[in-house]
Amino acid sequence: MEFQREPGRIFALDEAGKVLAEVTFPTKEDGVAEIDHTYVDPAFRGKGIADQLLREAAETLQSEGKKARLICSYAVTWFEAHPEYGRLVVSDK
Repeated sequence: MEFQREPGRIFALDEAGKVLAEVTFPTKEDGVAEIDHTYVDPAFRGKGIADQLLREAAETLQSEGKKARLICSYAVTWFEAHPEYGRLVVSDK
């Protein structure tokens, strides 16, 4: 699956323009990106696409020198499983 990029969004579309997969991470006023949504079309689930999306989002944030606030439950789980990206996560505790 080939991903496209926009500021705060990595996604894949089919030929008709339907979203097949996406992760959104808009940057908020405090300069921290909120990973707030991860989606994979049911026909493509279980193939590691969500993992790829989160890895690309984490790499993008890292290269931009940004931190991440985890709103999406999948993002929380993904970052727990990938401690090498833990330095990107901002805790609101």
